Amino acid sequence: MKQAINTTRETSLPKVGKCLYAIAALDEDRTYDDVVGIDGSPVYGVSNGHVAAVVSDCVHQKLRPERAHLIAHKEVLRRLMLDSTVLPMAFGTIADDLKAVRRLLSLNQKAFLGQLERVAGKVEMGLRVRWDVPNIFEYFIDFHPELRAARDRLMGNQREARQEDKIELGQLFDQLLKDDRESHSEKLEEAIAPCCAEITQSPPRNVNEVANLNFLVDRNDQKRLEDAVFQAANLFDNNYAFDLNGPWAPHNFVEMDLKLDGRKRSG
Repeated sequence: MKQAINTTRETSLPKVGKCLYAIAALDEDRTYDDVVGIDGSPVYGVSNGHVAAVVSDCVHQKLRPERAHLIAHKEVLRRLMLDSTVLPMAFGTIADDLKAVRRLLSLNQKAFLGQLERVAGKVEMGLRVRWDVPNIFEYFIDFHPELRAARDRLMGNQREARQEDKIELGQLFDQLLKDDRESHSEKLEEAIAPCCAEITQSPPRNVNEVANLNFLVDRNDQKRLEDAVFQAANLFDNNYAFDLNGPWAPHNFVEMDLKLDGRKRSG
């Protein structure tokens, strides 16, 4: 009879990296006892004496955008914004170890300090405006006579519409949609710009979205911005819905080419 032989397979502990949440204007290391990071890990700042990376320990080589991870990342940023200006890092940015974090700070210190000065004392607010209608194509048919005329000309007879007719009609609708978005966004920006240091636009998320605007505003000017958005909304009828959100860390106003070991990577 063969005897089973027990063998012990050598195992290695998982490598612990550093999950980066933000760059902050800190001249010394610190801990954040009132917030936890991804997987419940403690959050702390690693400073080079001029600027700091806010991190937590992380055993993941790559972070999945799971709900719990995203919530933890956002909660850390929310906490940091309470008492400091931060440059948010993209979700899932992981450094190999503390040495890599300190090297990141050293290589990019000038860029970090420049961006921190740009957004100092400011927060990001977002405004999404959408057409609040059951059917956006039918709404445009009613609102744009040229689209209605094209629909009737191309598809109004008894024969089955040809594919090229559908394409032509779709192209006209897309152009009118683009033109209306540009016109409405310009009207909104003109009305709200006096309250903002900067404004950027993000792409619409769906066909009903009119505008997706991002405002960089002074932390103390949020009420003024809310009033300006309310006044801007009065320029539109009840077919438009407004959603002002924030404050957020200035994700859409941070532009950096990160140097990593002499190389650059957009961040």
